[in-house]
Amino acid sequence: MFELAAIFGGSFILALSGALMPGPLLTVTVAESARIGFRAGPLLITGHAVLEFLLVIAIVVGLGPFLKSPSVMAIIALFGGGMLLWMGVDMVRNSSALSLNRQDTGNNGKRTPHPVLVGILTSLSNPYWTLWWATIGLGYLIAAMKYGAKGIVVFFLGHIAADYAWYALISLGITRGKKLLRDRSYQIMIRFCGIFLIGFGGWFLLSAREYLIRGFPGHSG
Repeated sequence: MFELAAIFGGSFILALSGALMPGPLLTVTVAESARIGFRAGPLLITGHAVLEFLLVIAIVVGLGPFLKSPSVMAIIALFGGGMLLWMGVDMVRNSSALSLNRQDTGNNGKRTPHPVLVGILTSLSNPYWTLWWATIGLGYLIAAMKYGAKGIVVFFLGHIAADYAWYALISLGITRGKKLLRDRSYQIMIRFCGIFLIGFGGWFLLSAREYLIRGFPGHSG
């Protein structure tokens, strides 16, 4: 039970670290929240969640046996760990310059697709999303897969809960028209998540070493 709680907590913070960084989905959420209100955030993330659910299923069903190879797991852990370290350092270093007030709203008179579809398309168009899942997300999913279906479900629930929580907060703040979350608080959250990513990166790199040792035939450990 503790292991599943740890998977949920780790997945939540790891996903929150990615969600907090300004990107296409944040920009769209700000614009749509100003246009249609609070429901924009949850609807956009529902589209995002559908896409990620399909991706997780594809990984588990199609790539599961392949990913069990120690050499493959080592490569994933190495790239994931390196990516985490780079992101964590970058987040801590640049946190003081970040702001939630840079909005590019417009197109008020134009008819736009349903927010769920917009969430899917925006996620697909973001190279960072693909890179995140190819390295960090994949590495943590492999760790969760050791606990079977329960581990996968808990991992996904933790991941999606972070996305819903953050983007609902953004939509609420925009809709209410007040500073629900100030830049200073946002910057502190970024620093915290950056430190968390650095620690996670170190853990991934240590895991890579273990997988590499296990991959050498005849090694006694």
